[in-house]
Amino acid sequence: MTTPFSDSRDFLNKRVTVKIDRPLGSNHPHHGFVYPVNYGFVPGAPAPDGEMLDAYVLGICDPVVEFQGKCNAVIHRTNDADDKLIVVPDGTEYSDEQIRTSTDFVEQNFESVIIR
Repeated sequence: MTTPFSDSRDFLNKRVTVKIDRPLGSNHPHHGFVYPVNYGFVPGAPAPDGEMLDAYVLGICDPVVEFQGKCNAVIHRTNDADDKLIVVPDGTEYSDEQIRTSTDFVEQNFESVIIR
């Protein structure tokens, strides 16, 4: 039996807990770049790629282990089955341009749309 995956859109404008497995300032284990933002996953939310649903945490300037905030947007990759949540501190908003700038270190390699 296949495990159903989470629809990333269901997280929009909701509080989300993100487990950070690649904190700000850490090196990617295979590609050698440094993470300029905290990056992790939503525990218990399976994604189509077989892993947990990924999330960028924006607006936090220190490395963290876990973060709770609001899902401000979803980066929906149109050429890959791996959506990314954009999670921000309560009361914070990020424009599409700010999201693109903050996540371009990885997302430049994919085609995507930002969903609100």
